[in-house]
Amino acid sequence: MLIRLAGGRVVDPANGRDSIGDIWIRDSRIIEAPSGETPDEVFDVSGKIVMAGAIDIHSHIAGGNVNTARLLLPENHRSHTPRPAETPLSTAGWSTFETGVRYAAMGFTTVIEPAVPTHAALHSHLELADVPIIDKGILTVVGEDDFLLSLLREGGNRTAIADYLASALAQTKALGIKSINPGGSVAFANNARTFDLDDVVPFYGITSRQLTEALQQGVIDIGIAHPLHLHTNNLGIGGNVETALRTLQAANGKPLHLAHLQFYAYGKDGKRGFSSGAAQLADAVNKTPNVTIDVGQVMFRQTVTISCDVVRQYSSIGSAKPRKSVIYDGEVNGAGVVPYLYKSDSFYNAIQWAAGLELFLLITNPAQVFFTTDHPNGAPYTTYPELFALIMSRDLRSKWLADLPKEAVELTTLPSIEREYSFSEIATMTRVAPARLLGLKDRGHLTPGALADVAIYDDDPADRARAFRHAHLVFKDGDLVVRDGKITHYRPGRALTVQPSYDSNIDRRLSRYYDEAYGLSRDLFKVPEHAIGLDHAFEEVQCQG
Repeated sequence: MLIRLAGGRVVDPANGRDSIGDIWIRDSRIIEAPSGETPDEVFDVSGKIVMAGAIDIHSHIAGGNVNTARLLLPENHRSHTPRPAETPLSTAGWSTFETGVRYAAMGFTTVIEPAVPTHAALHSHLELADVPIIDKGILTVVGEDDFLLSLLREGGNRTAIADYLASALAQTKALGIKSINPGGSVAFANNARTFDLDDVVPFYGITSRQLTEALQQGVIDIGIAHPLHLHTNNLGIGGNVETALRTLQAANGKPLHLAHLQFYAYGKDGKRGFSSGAAQLADAVNKTPNVTIDVGQVMFRQTVTISCDVVRQYSSIGSAKPRKSVIYDGEVNGAGVVPYLYKSDSFYNAIQWAAGLELFLLITNPAQVFFTTDHPNGAPYTTYPELFALIMSRDLRSKWLADLPKEAVELTTLPSIEREYSFSEIATMTRVAPARLLGLKDRGHLTPGALADVAIYDDDPADRARAFRHAHLVFKDGDLVVRDGKITHYRPGRALTVQPSYDSNIDRRLSRYYDEAYGLSRDLFKVPEHAIGLDHAFEEVQCQG
């Protein structure tokens, strides 16, 4: 099938392109304009914005915490909506299938679930296989397991740690490594209710900083593209900007990705001891080019917070709305699920909202800051269109600011910021940079040879949110899947994985450990390709070396 997308404004910053022109697709790939061939189909996209498909690097869309939240909050489900017949995993529920539908309608073609414990990977992949259209990937959570902590306590060398991480990636068919408040779950299990960067993990005698540095180096050593994806200490509390600044410094010039940085952007100014520290933090990020961040923007609405940061989630129980929650502790990682309502008339929520926007607007390099709400923690991913509109319009931000508590606004720098994102910056932040960060060389751009993941939007300055909510056209692998915000048909996506090489002796050590510690075979927790029940369920992403 030869397709021509004719006369659109092609925004492709990877190739320095922002101009009127055509995009040609043959089957699943972008191609050069062919000579003397008549296309099978022509789409007139004049007056439209043409970009590569968007990539979300951090959205909690599958796994135990997500499903616990669904069970805890049945009132938030549209349970009367018929379940589509095409979806194969009947126990996963309506919202799993809808995830792919809604992401595709917004022009997203790849989404990463950033927090899957090793023992939950098989179920998570089964659930993700039920998400149609989009490609997916998971980040494997490590840092709380006894095997690794014992290895570090006993002075395990870099090679052993790298082999352990590579084995965990192979076991779980993941795309990268995530660490959540490193050592915090172990500390919580030993009755700690706060845990900082230089606090010692009970029983193991190493600090959170030492654990983070070991994981950061291990990820570098195994040669995968995505650096350690870090949820650091002291999330959500006044003054935690100092923790974030110390964590940035502790990266020591090595690659590191800091997740949902908005939740660490709080100072202690003002009579309530809570203010935005985002300007100071953004300045530090600008001076630390080895570090990338995603924002975790707060938006005003009902949501639910889900996290393996059990220390933080336990302290949030009193703020739950509605008044119910789930906290559980266990080997490898604890977790918590706490519903929350962000309100525009709340002093604290207003500062959180402003701090996130300050990070977007004050971090100068759009390739260093990534577009997330930490779905669903800051807001559901369905609020992305409104957020795009906010960072593209100072006037719209001013309208929102006018409705917020004045005392909160005065403790931020947001009213003074004039910057408005361009389409090229949007494409860099949501296409080019995520693809590079994840090592996805064939997407995020419109270069001939690239995967034909293409999103086309109306150019409507009066209503950017509407345009981003309902893409005019979306192609996945060259297949038209969305027309005017509506799904044309369903197709399965793939799960993206890495397979770094490592010494298999670590597998034998782990097998003995599982036998002795659990009386179970480690093989029970591996993800076999045949378990998914789809042809070509996985796609390997090449390591860097």
